Amino acid sequence: MVSGRESESSVSSRTPLTSDQRNSFIAALLGWTMDAFDYFIVVFVYADIARDFGVSLTRMAFLTTATLIMRPVGAIVFGLWADRKGRRIPLLVDVCFYSLVGFLCAFAPNFTVLLVLRMLYGIGMGGEWGLGAALAMEKIPVKRRGFFSGLLQQGYSMGYLLASLASLVVITTLGLSWRWLFALSIIPALISLLIRARVRESEVWRDSRQRMRMSNSSFRDVLLNPVVLRRFGYLILLMTAFNWMSHGTQDVYPTFLEATHDGGAGLSVATASWIAVLYNVGAMIGGIVFGSLSERFGRRYTIVFCAVLALPIVPLFALSRTAGFLVLGSFLMQVMVQGAWGVIPAHLTEMSPDAIRGVYPGVTFPLGNCLAAFNLPIQQGLAARHGYPFALVATIVPVLIAVAVLTLLGKEAKGIEFGGRLLGTTRPDAAAPVGGG
Repeated sequence: MVSGRESESSVSSRTPLTSDQRNSFIAALLGWTMDAFDYFIVVFVYADIARDFGVSLTRMAFLTTATLIMRPVGAIVFGLWADRKGRRIPLLVDVCFYSLVGFLCAFAPNFTVLLVLRMLYGIGMGGEWGLGAALAMEKIPVKRRGFFSGLLQQGYSMGYLLASLASLVVITTLGLSWRWLFALSIIPALISLLIRARVRESEVWRDSRQRMRMSNSSFRDVLLNPVVLRRFGYLILLMTAFNWMSHGTQDVYPTFLEATHDGGAGLSVATASWIAVLYNVGAMIGGIVFGSLSERFGRRYTIVFCAVLALPIVPLFALSRTAGFLVLGSFLMQVMVQGAWGVIPAHLTEMSPDAIRGVYPGVTFPLGNCLAAFNLPIQQGLAARHGYPFALVATIVPVLIAVAVLTLLGKEAKGIEFGGRLLGTTRPDAAAPVGGG
């Protein structure tokens, strides 16, 4: 016999999303896709840009570093605005901002101007993920967070996939300049803006603001709560490891595939681009599958499983010399890496107090990304001295172990009902689950 609670859970897991829930999720997905698309455009063409502007590849690699370093600024600015005034308007302003800046990159006259524009773009990129994820997860039914978390995070892989295809079409097939890639990015960004304009404000945010007024609580009270601060530090460490894992397996890989020196695979640009397309398909499969499985097996154990299983794939991923094995290695690696990442939108929002959910996951994520921002220059420097295979193995193996260990040290709040958590408690009368504490 099926209990009433199990029956209700089963029904809720099959109920279609409302139009507002659907628009909120699609807008978050498209926004995150566009962020990743514009970011990875640089990864595919930074050798071309370096040649046009007369700068070294190592110096050129700091374009991605500059973008990542500025993300916490955007997360703080837009996150605090969203927690005080609501999610909707800050998100609309943010999309307009990073769309314009990304478009202007197409007209940069030199490296310095492009660097400044990429830093400004980083501010917009920092505001998008936290607010989009918070708004979407606050609206998605509790029992379906795992699946939609995995699907949402794969906007990152979708953006990478679109950047791969755009590079293949614009650069390889049509023979156009890298500037066209930045110019064309304005189109899907505007589509995201149109969908987001139809999304209503978060009811969870409205309720949390009402509770704060009734209890005379302030943002300072919430932010300085010892439980919240301890968890904040832990999540920054966790996100540092996660971002190093992601960028360490993606950013330098297209260059490794194409390079004819320093132990590179020496493949053609077209072959390398198609491999990138295929491993991003693997990333999307991994994120959706393992995001969904986290509802059954828990957020932490799902992440640890993915990180540990990625370790034996490293030799195939980094040391293979033929296109076939490189396809297999990179496909499997991204299934595991993005499988772990597919859990993160749900995990971070569940671990965030209602009153500061706009700024809390949005800041912990990019601060971790900021600390991992030197990954590409480090890998490029190691490759110049010891070769690309060594650079990949030396940076990926330690971080996979770090992700597994840090995740096991933490806790989770899977399935928690949003509401009643101004100071981070899992329910009004319970102690908070604090990662690392």
